[in-house]
Amino acid sequence: MRMNIQASGFVLTDSLKVYTEKRLVTALGWAGGHMRELHVSLSDINGPRGGRDKRCRILVQIAGGRSVVIEDTETDLYHAIDRAAERVDRAVVRRIEQLRGFSHVRLFGESATADLEKDMGASR
Repeated sequence: MRMNIQASGFVLTDSLKVYTEKRLVTALGWAGGHMRELHVSLSDINGPRGGRDKRCRILVQIAGGRSVVIEDTETDLYHAIDRAAERVDRAVVRRIEQLRGFSHVRLFGESATADLEKDMGASR
């Protein structure tokens, strides 16, 4: 997985870069074979004025042509990275399921149980 991390409005320290890399490898390491590139953009929107202005934007290019983009804005940049990593993990799962044509079918009620028993009986 190729990862590119950029900062805008502040200097990207080594510790912040390492934290971002580790957090994303933890969240998306399972999907390495499905991803072509991973771009992370960290920014301080308001500069020294403060406020809820630390943004983490993650773009994942998935093999198969489609991309996933997640943004999160918080007062603390580390918190924004954490939340964006959690959200991009779920979004990548959904996108890969779409590409595979896989859907989660939930069975409810008696008719679903009867259908399941009929299918089980047919396979015996």
